[in-house]
Amino acid sequence: MDFLTDLDVKGKLVFLRVDFNVPLDDKGAIRDDNRIRASLPTIQWLLERGARLVIASHLGRPKGKADPKMSLAPAAERLAELIPNKVTMAPDVVGPEVARLKAGLGEGEVLVLENVRFYQEEEKNDPGFAAQLAEGIDVFVNDAFGSSHRAHASVVGIADRVPVRGAGFLMKKEVDYLKKAVHTPVKPYVAILGGAKVSDKIEIIESLIGKADSILIGGAMAYTFLKAQGLGVGTSLVENDQLEVAMVVLDKARRNAVSFHLPQDHVLARAAVAGAETRIVEHLPFPEDMMGVDIGPKTVEAYGQVIAAAKTIFWNGPMGIFEIEEFAKGTIGVARAVAASGAVSIVGGGDSAAAVKKAGLRDKISHISTGGGASLEYIAYETLPGITALEK
Repeated sequence: MDFLTDLDVKGKLVFLRVDFNVPLDDKGAIRDDNRIRASLPTIQWLLERGARLVIASHLGRPKGKADPKMSLAPAAERLAELIPNKVTMAPDVVGPEVARLKAGLGEGEVLVLENVRFYQEEEKNDPGFAAQLAEGIDVFVNDAFGSSHRAHASVVGIADRVPVRGAGFLMKKEVDYLKKAVHTPVKPYVAILGGAKVSDKIEIIESLIGKADSILIGGAMAYTFLKAQGLGVGTSLVENDQLEVAMVVLDKARRNAVSFHLPQDHVLARAAVAGAETRIVEHLPFPEDMMGVDIGPKTVEAYGQVIAAAKTIFWNGPMGIFEIEEFAKGTIGVARAVAASGAVSIVGGGDSAAAVKKAGLRDKISHISTGGGASLEYIAYETLPGITALEK
């Protein structure tokens, strides 16, 4: 796979896929521009070398229909504030007017296309739509790691229709770090997985059993594993259709000598709401009217000891109902342990990244992924459709 620095872009019409899927408030203003800033090194490198730059992204889930509330216009306006170059917002993604604007771009100028997901052909990776995106394009650069687990037209389809293609700086950084967790992890390698559902992460868990030395489980998914062993977990969230799968995973971990850790104590509540009365218990079964909402202090300490000995760490998913302050202590505790470990630490986006940020530990983590789903799929399958498209 070629990278940005391998490409000749002067005077070339360059199609850059980015992830400008920024959160907007009720008035359409950007609440957090980190995703725009994350691609600035790639954008600036291209413009400084005389590229005629066409930028594409999605925003939200418009389901194949134009929705003004999900327009990329606010992102284009923010980009224009961050760089000195001329930035034009296109009225559409494809069509005669867009073709005219593309052809009229000068060196060092930018055209931001409208939300590619305004077209249902984008998510279907429609060949005709991909061909329209590629019209007149000399070079394709993918810097949207967070979208590269999707085989969409602006990620995969266009790559086959452009003669030169490569990865941007953000994509390269993501892949370089994730390769350390997949191909060359320094041992001991500890994986921390949380969140609600075993079914969402079964492929990742099975993949990690062949790579990690220890797997630490938190969040509601822990209760599926505990119930699978015949333990009473009260009203905790459980995937009853995954109980047999959970036992297969536990058996596979034993056979592969992987240390598979489940919580030793639990924070319980009768309802997952702020201000709910809580109780910490070390033994199961739980009271029938209570649910697990976080890992307890004994588990935080035990997990911290495993983390402290690690040389490589991959973490994705909260240890409890992180959105509620009273149930966030386990996740924050794990974040502090990861930050203090000195290991190569990779945090796979989402609530894990939010916990690191909330605890003020962002600069203590080796790498925080911009794509939670994409990082999980890379760990599971060792590549992504968007990466494969660049390697052809």
